[in-house]
Amino acid sequence: MNYSAQITMHIETLAIHAGHQTDPATGAVVTPIYLSTTFERSSDGSYPQGYDYIRSNNPNREALEKCVSQLENGAVAAAFASGSAATMSVFQALSPGDHVIAPNDIYSGTSLLLKDILAPWGLAVTFTDLTNPDLVAEAMQPNTKLIWIETPSNPLLKITDIAQISEIAHQTNALCVCDNTWASPVGQNPLNLGADLVVHATTKYLGGHSDVLGGVVISKAENEFFQKIRKIQKVGGAVAAPFDCWLIMRGIQTLPYRMRAHSENAFKVAEFLTNHPQVEQVYYPGLKHHSGHEIALKQMQLFGGMISCQVKGPKEKAFAVAAGVKIFTRATSLGGVESLIEHRASIEGKGTKTPENLLRLSIGLEHPDDLINDLAQALE
Repeated sequence: MNYSAQITMHIETLAIHAGHQTDPATGAVVTPIYLSTTFERSSDGSYPQGYDYIRSNNPNREALEKCVSQLENGAVAAAFASGSAATMSVFQALSPGDHVIAPNDIYSGTSLLLKDILAPWGLAVTFTDLTNPDLVAEAMQPNTKLIWIETPSNPLLKITDIAQISEIAHQTNALCVCDNTWASPVGQNPLNLGADLVVHATTKYLGGHSDVLGGVVISKAENEFFQKIRKIQKVGGAVAAPFDCWLIMRGIQTLPYRMRAHSENAFKVAEFLTNHPQVEQVYYPGLKHHSGHEIALKQMQLFGGMISCQVKGPKEKAFAVAAGVKIFTRATSLGGVESLIEHRASIEGKGTKTPENLLRLSIGLEHPDDLINDLAQALE
């Protein structure tokens, strides 16, 4: 059932009901997991249930796509096996010789996709500071087809004005695409602000429990460009598995409540770090001194659960702090219920622009006082 078409609902209600329906065969309230790779034809060769082969479609994947498209106020969505596969599909829908503008502090995985895979294929890319609209306008070329936004950015949590950058893109009929993984649909809705497509690594906040890999692309309109993405999904085959879709759907049901807790905890931890004598700089858009705070206030409902901070001293000091925590887990990724800490520059490797004394924190759902005490003893 398309709940958004029936009545305007709050996101807490949509998260629980969008894409879900009682199983018609058994009456089960929880959607079954459909593991079948193939589906029976009727005697005339048609597929009356709408499914033929798992790479083409699957009830669990279809349910997830309906759910996330409604959460982001989009028209249609395509679910992939990972966030990177979802990102790749957007760029693959372009043509060799097309030009893309991307942030100069973009997620390292997306940077590698653009530099090492898509640039040799023929895609032209300009990396610039998307927090400066004048620089974005200067970077526009006659063959610019897409501007890629990541806000908040990874790992410096820079804030890009989605509405302003979308307007620059649309002046030359280019698309504006926003990676909304860090904010989630609860914290920010880029399609409402002018973006044409939204990308999520559903591995993170949407799944929410560090136990499933996935990605999704949501489009404001079911247009020709999205149809290219859909074809890449089906022909390329990097589709989200049924059980993975089921897990992500289960995670989404608690997403609004988790995101509020992540954000509340992160704000308290960020305030603590800001006032600690062993911390040089704190990056969190909820703090008034953050360079993008005013824009974040305008376009975000929540400031999210991610913090980066630079400790005073060389990278060895940052490693020592990460080694000294007891509750935080030293691990990559984000968006799970457990708090994580990592030395980001060593994760990104050669060529990283991330400061050597920077630690990235994914703030989980533990009590904030326990997280603060853990960081306090590690910083000592």
